[in-house]
Amino acid sequence: MKTTIKDVAKRTGVSIATVSRVINGLGGYSNDTRKKVLSAIDEMGFRPNAVARGLVSKKTHTIGVMLPDVSGMLAAEILKGIETVAKEQRYSVIVCNTNYSGDRSQEYVRTLKEKQVDGVLAVSEYMTPEKSKALLSLNLPVVLISTLSYSYPFPYVKVDDKQAAYSAVCYLIDKGHRRIAMISGDRADLIAGAPRIEGYVQALRDHGLSVDESLIRFRAEFESFGFHSGALCMEGLLRDKPGQFSAVFAASDELAMGALSCAHRHGVRTPDDLSIIAYDDTRIAEMATPPLTALHQPLFAMGSRATEMLLDMSAAGTLEAESLIIPHKIIERESVKAI
Repeated sequence: MKTTIKDVAKRTGVSIATVSRVINGLGGYSNDTRKKVLSAIDEMGFRPNAVARGLVSKKTHTIGVMLPDVSGMLAAEILKGIETVAKEQRYSVIVCNTNYSGDRSQEYVRTLKEKQVDGVLAVSEYMTPEKSKALLSLNLPVVLISTLSYSYPFPYVKVDDKQAAYSAVCYLIDKGHRRIAMISGDRADLIAGAPRIEGYVQALRDHGLSVDESLIRFRAEFESFGFHSGALCMEGLLRDKPGQFSAVFAASDELAMGALSCAHRHGVRTPDDLSIIAYDDTRIAEMATPPLTALHQPLFAMGSRATEMLLDMSAAGTLEAESLIIPHKIIERESVKAI
C-alpha cells in the first residue's frame, strides 16, 4: 500500500502538521525532529505529492534546466552538479533540450511556466534578447551557467572565457611554441567564440608575437564546437599552412578531438609533430590518444554552485544575486611537447 503522511507521523510520533512542516521546510521544530522525520520518509519510501506541497509552501520544489544539447559531456558534467544539489535539497529537475533552437527555447519557457517551477537554470545557451525576455517574463529566479545575457543582467556562474583562453595560449608559448594556430567555433558567438579568440590574440600580442589571421580557423554552423568542425578546420590548416605552425589551441575538447583525428589521418603525430591544447577538460580529453592537455573548466562545480544560488534566490524571494566567476586551471597530459 502507498505510504501516506499519516503513516510517517505515526512512525515518528509527531503530528501530521509537523511532518508537513518538515517536508515543506517551514520550520517550527527541532533538528532532532527534522532528522527523525526525514529518516522515516526515506525508510518508508514516502513521496510527498508535489501539488499538495505547493499549496502549503507556494513552491513545487521543481527547477527547470534548459540546455542546447544534452548528449555532450560538457552538459553531462554540469547536470551532475545540478542534480547532486537538487537531490540533497529534495528538488526535482526538469531537463529541456532546446537543440540550439530559439523556437524550441520559447516553447520550453512556456512549459516550465505551466509546470510552476521555482526557478530556471540556462546552461550554455546563447542568450538572444528574445530568450532573455522570455525568461524574464517568468518572474522567477534565473541563473545562467557557462553563458551570460547582454540584454538582461541575469546572475551567472562561468569561467572567464577570454582569460582562460589567454592562459592556454600562454602555456603553449611557455613551452617554446611561437607559431600557434587556433581552431574555434562560431566567431560570431559572443559567449564562447569571440572571447576565446580574443584571449588567443591577446596572448600572442603580449608576448610580442605576430597574429596571423590565416592561422585562425572557425566554423559558423550547427554544432560549430563539435568534432566534425574540428576535423574540417584542421584539414584546412594542413592544406593551406603546411609546416607553418607547431601547436594548435582548440576552443573545445570536441574540436581538439576532431583536429587530433584529422592530423592522425595525415600522418601528423601528436605531440612529436604538432602539439594540441584543448578547452573544457571533459572526460574525452582523458580518453584521447594521446590524452589531451586541456584548460579545465570545473563543470560539476559550476552546476552545483549555480543550483545553490538559484535555491537561495527562491528561498529569499528575490530575482537578484551576485554572479560568480569560477577559477580555471590547466591539466597537463601528453599532447603538448616543449620545443
